[in-house]
Amino acid sequence: MAGHSKWKNIQRRKNAQDAKRGKVFMKLAKEIFVAAKEGGGDPETNPSLRLTIDKAKSANMPNENIDRAIKKATGNIEGANYEEIVYEGYGVGGTAVMVEVLTDNKNRTAAEVRHAFSKNGGNLGESGCVAFMFDRKGLIIIPQENVSLSEDEFMLEIIEAGAEEYEVKEDTYEIHTDAENFSSVKEELLAKGYTPSISEITMIPQTLTKLESEDAKKMFGLIDALEDLEDVQEVYHNLEVDDEEYEAHFS
Repeated sequence: MAGHSKWKNIQRRKNAQDAKRGKVFMKLAKEIFVAAKEGGGDPETNPSLRLTIDKAKSANMPNENIDRAIKKATGNIEGANYEEIVYEGYGVGGTAVMVEVLTDNKNRTAAEVRHAFSKNGGNLGESGCVAFMFDRKGLIIIPQENVSLSEDEFMLEIIEAGAEEYEVKEDTYEIHTDAENFSSVKEELLAKGYTPSISEITMIPQTLTKLESEDAKKMFGLIDALEDLEDVQEVYHNLEVDDEEYEAHFS
């Protein structure tokens, strides 16, 4: 069960996003709204809502915010109707970029996303232009301090739970699953007493595009500009840079 360096990008992206907690709550509220709108407000019978609520709680989102979003979706509170859209394009050096949005005004959002691309050295492309370069996967990250077993013993438990592969980091285990098996693997690990620090379904690049120096800085600028847009939920990319570049940007 070999690991891949591309998972490092996800952890660092998450660390950067967590710093923008106010906007994170707003984005999570939209996700909860859509999940409840489509499948009902009961997380016991709506797996998508249950996953989104788990994600919100992992980000320390207050329960009253979660309840308010569900009530809006189920008609108990008047609220907007959001549409899910995925934009695709190219960043600096031909890097692949996918942008997931939830919006109540797709014309406004399309203009904002297009502007972010053009202003930061990228190009918004047609639907499908880069989607084939990503795989939809489940990601579960468990701190090593929460695991009392040896690595070999824990590996067996991960395999029994149905995971595809895992990667050992300095202080975490990163577990990768098929998107379809994500919920069952997570529930199995929770039942065994392991509490993830991150658990989500995400898009993983099949290959990475390495950038250096000024090109890397420009690409970081594009990612930041997209993530700062109110309607953007997630930004996926296949950028790879040296550790020094990441540290220079996030310090």
